[in-house]
Amino acid sequence: MESNVKINNAADISVIVLYFVVVLAVGLWAMFSTNRGTVGGFFLAGRSMVWWPIGASLFASNIGSGHFVGIAGTAAAGGIAIGGFEWNALVFVVVLGWVFVPIYIKAGVVTMPEYLRKRFGGKRIQVYLSILSLILYIFTKISADIFSGAIFIQLAIGLNLYLAIIILLAITALYTITGGLAAVIYTDTLQTFIMVVGSFVLVGFGFAEVGGYDAFMKKYMEASPSNISYGNTTIDEECYAPRKDAFHLFRDPVSGDLPWPGVIFGMSIIALWYWCTDQVIVQRCLSGKNMSHVKAGCIMCGYLKLLPMFIIVMPGMISRILYTDVVACVVPELCQQYCGTAVGCTNIAYPTMVVELMPNGLRGLMLSVMLASLMSSLTSIFNSASTLFTMDIYTKIRPKASEKELMLAGRAFMLVLVGVSIAWVPVVQSAQSGQLFDYIQSVTSYLGPPIGSVFLLGIFCKRVNEQGAFWGLIVGLLVGLSRMITEFAYGTGSCALPSNCPFIICGIHYLYFAIILFAVSSIVVLAVSFMTKPIPDVHLHRLVWSLRNSKEERIDLDAEEEQDKADEKDEEKDEESVNKENKEEPGCLKKAYNWFCGLDQGNEPKLSKEEEEMMKKKLTDTSEVPLWRNVMNINGIILLTVAVFCHAFFA
Repeated sequence: MESNVKINNAADISVIVLYFVVVLAVGLWAMFSTNRGTVGGFFLAGRSMVWWPIGASLFASNIGSGHFVGIAGTAAAGGIAIGGFEWNALVFVVVLGWVFVPIYIKAGVVTMPEYLRKRFGGKRIQVYLSILSLILYIFTKISADIFSGAIFIQLAIGLNLYLAIIILLAITALYTITGGLAAVIYTDTLQTFIMVVGSFVLVGFGFAEVGGYDAFMKKYMEASPSNISYGNTTIDEECYAPRKDAFHLFRDPVSGDLPWPGVIFGMSIIALWYWCTDQVIVQRCLSGKNMSHVKAGCIMCGYLKLLPMFIIVMPGMISRILYTDVVACVVPELCQQYCGTAVGCTNIAYPTMVVELMPNGLRGLMLSVMLASLMSSLTSIFNSASTLFTMDIYTKIRPKASEKELMLAGRAFMLVLVGVSIAWVPVVQSAQSGQLFDYIQSVTSYLGPPIGSVFLLGIFCKRVNEQGAFWGLIVGLLVGLSRMITEFAYGTGSCALPSNCPFIICGIHYLYFAIILFAVSSIVVLAVSFMTKPIPDVHLHRLVWSLRNSKEERIDLDAEEEQDKADEKDEEKDEESVNKENKEEPGCLKKAYNWFCGLDQGNEPKLSKEEEEMMKKKLTDTSEVPLWRNVMNINGIILLTVAVFCHAFFA
């Protein structure tokens, strides 16, 4: 295989340039046309999205370039079982739309830490969850996305990995500043369309090349690399030959690389955390016009999640058939030469196929989609992360910080995030035998289950209180971190060079570990809660499942603090209006700067008490037209049936 195919033809380059021009144009259009400065514009836009952009945006924020690199790589190494991670989501998007979102909307919250603060009171859970979310963003999302995007650039243009990372971050910064958040959901919709169409074209080329589905199954089982020895060592067959159970979704509970009890239960715990409590996902649903639109968006996302098995998993396996010696290499020196990592080269399965198989022009389009999917996920993560940091952590350190200081703190924090993420890239490169997706899922299994446990018990068991939730989270974190730190200290090794990490720590599969961790956290939450005082019902109306339809007034646990904040805001507003009368008109440059950053509040009218009440009512309304409610319920049942059928067919 020629590894020096570069993107150096006019067709590819012009497609990439055109693509970015279109995306920037959409961004600028959104900046001119949206009302970013007023309270009404900000909040009411919050519930005006219809179902199809919600569905497309849920799918696009979930499928980053990390998926194309990671899932295809794991599939090249181990077969179709990794597709189970994608199909598991079919069940949890229904749980999200029918169980979790109605509770969040009735609670009237915008962020997930805010829900926990209303449900349990106190500040420590909110701060803890914000810090943990930031750790997870760095270790699983940002570093993995930067790494996978850089692999694409490296293969296509032949640059050094770290130079590729710097170029990528520079483009992302430009995209973030001009894009504006209003553009993100619409550009996501555009990305989803191009991503799906482009991937299907690639699948078509791939199957044509291997000679159809039957030939694909036969050839995959024979795709072993030709070079299997180095020095005097011949590598064991099970390290390089395709797995015997490559075409089974459910595998042996003891010796399987993805054991079936772990796939059913462990993966569901991770999916519960990701799909039902993660800020980036839930935020998309909270923007829906009404409950029926939210449910329809979730169902659309569910059907789109059927596709990765065919457009990512199978191309990864085809790549192993076509470029066996490179993708399936096992000799550390050769792997280092092919892709710069000694533990294996499966991560380059998908990018190699794009660069080698696609005709000119289409190759440029696929590459720009990969980079754009990476950037759209990076911008939303940077945005969520800096919001979490400034609102939930920085304001606790400096309660009286001015708005300007908060903006600067948020921007400075983004730079720190990027720095830490780049420093973490070498660990990502070599972890989990060089299989990116396994690395992402394993870190999630060590840190996500306690959060899933607290949300689930918080919604369904009103006896759970703040002390129980806090200690459940802390014990869960300590147990999870002890496994994660030990595993990275010893290194996960590869099949040819196994790690010497003790069995008691690294021998338990990460999906089984997720089940144990979830159980431990839940037991601690319940035990501590039952030993301490319960929260009276007056604080829980519309925050828990059993009181979700209650009409009584709720007294928030943090009501006094909220009242103080409101009084402070009113004082500031009065001061501002006095200052405005005395202030001279700003210059042209200052005006342009304020407009660009969305700081130009203008003299927007203040909302009256009645208008504020009406707005609050609209934001917490979950009623549905009976006809559409029934249509959505039927669709939800059909989606769950499809999920069961797919699992059974490939089991």
